[in-house]
Amino acid sequence: MKPASSTENPFAGDQSGIHRREAAARRVLRTGSYLVVLITAAILLHIFVKGAPVVFQPEWPFVNTKFLTELPATLHVIEDKQGHHIETDVSGADVIKKQLGGNFASEKTISHSGGGILGPIVGTALLVIVSVSVALILGVSCAIYLSEYAKKGKFLETVRLAILNLAGVPSVVFGLFGLGAFVLTAPKFVDVPAERSVLAIPLGFTTLSFEGWDTCVLSGGFTLAFVILPVIITASEQCLQAVPQGFRETSMALGATRWQTIRYSVLPFATPGILTSSILGISRAAGETAPIMFTAALAFKDKLPWQKDLLPLPADASIFAHWEQSVSRFLGIFTESVQALPYHIYTLAAKIPQNEYAERAQYGSVFVFLVLVASLAAVSVWLRIHLRKKYQW
Repeated sequence: MKPASSTENPFAGDQSGIHRREAAARRVLRTGSYLVVLITAAILLHIFVKGAPVVFQPEWPFVNTKFLTELPATLHVIEDKQGHHIETDVSGADVIKKQLGGNFASEKTISHSGGGILGPIVGTALLVIVSVSVALILGVSCAIYLSEYAKKGKFLETVRLAILNLAGVPSVVFGLFGLGAFVLTAPKFVDVPAERSVLAIPLGFTTLSFEGWDTCVLSGGFTLAFVILPVIITASEQCLQAVPQGFRETSMALGATRWQTIRYSVLPFATPGILTSSILGISRAAGETAPIMFTAALAFKDKLPWQKDLLPLPADASIFAHWEQSVSRFLGIFTESVQALPYHIYTLAAKIPQNEYAERAQYGSVFVFLVLVASLAAVSVWLRIHLRKKYQW
C-alpha cells in the first residue's frame, strides 16, 4: 500500500467529484461572460459599420457637418429617366425638377430622413442637464440623510424599500406620472389662470396656478430625474458609507459640527463614487423614450429651443427692456418642447416606411447617440480618476 503524502489530508476523503463540479461551474461562468462580451461587441460593430459612413466622409473635413449641424427635414429623392437619383430638400426639389424638364421620371419623399440631427442632439443635451442636475441635488441630499443623520429603524427600512420599488417601476409609468404631475398640474406664476387649473392662489401682484408646465424641457427633465433618482441615491449612499468612520470621529473630536464633518471630511472622499452614479444617471436619462414621449419630445420641430419668436422692441427701448427680453429668451429654452435622439430614432424606426434612406438616418442617429453617451461617460470617469488621486486615504 502506497503511503499517503505528507501534504495530503487523510481525513478529506475523495474530492475528485467536487473538483469536477467546481471546474464545470467555472467553465459555464467563463463562457457566459465571454458570450456577453461578444454580443456587446457584435452590436457595437454593427452600429459602427452602418452608422460611421453616415457621420464620416472620405473628403475634408472628414465629418459630415451637414448631418450634425442641420435640423431634421423631409428628404426628396428625384429620379431621372436614366435611373439617376438626386437627393435634396423641399426648397431644392422644384429647382431640380425644372432643370430636368422632360427628363424627370419620379419623386419620392421620406419624412425626417433629410437634413441632420442638430435638433435632437440639443434636445437630448437639455433634458440630460435638467434631469441630472435635479437628480443629483435630491439624490445626494437623500443619501446624506440616510447615511449620516437617519437612525436605524422601521422608517429607514421603509425609505430604502421605497427607493428599491422606485427603481423597478417601468419607464412608461414614469411618463404617465410626469404627464399628470408636471405637464398638467405643476405650479407656476401667471396673470390669469387657465381653465384646467386645479388650484389658483392669488398673491396680489400675480397668481400661483396649478395648471402645469405643458410639454417642455422642464417637464421632461423633472420626469427623467425621478427615473434616475434611485440609482443616484443608492450609489451615493454606498460611497458615503465607504468613507472610514475614523474621518468623522477625528473631525468631530476637533470640534467640528455634524455638517462641517460631512462637508469637509466625508463628501470630498465620496465625490468620485458619486460621479460614477452620475455616469449611470446620464446614460439612463439620455436613453429613455417613454417618459419624454409624454412630457417633452416632438417628432418634428423646425426651430431650436432658443429661436423662439418674440415681439420686436421699439427703437427707443431701454437697456432694462433688452435685458428682460434676453432673460425671457433664456428661460424660454426650458419651456419649449424639443426633439430628442431616442424619440427621433423611435420615429425613424417605427413611423417611417423602411428603405435605404430611412435606415441611413436611423444608424447615423444611433451612432452619434452612442458617441455622445460614451463621451459624457469618459468625461465623468476622467473627473472621478482625477478626484480619486486628489483625495486618497
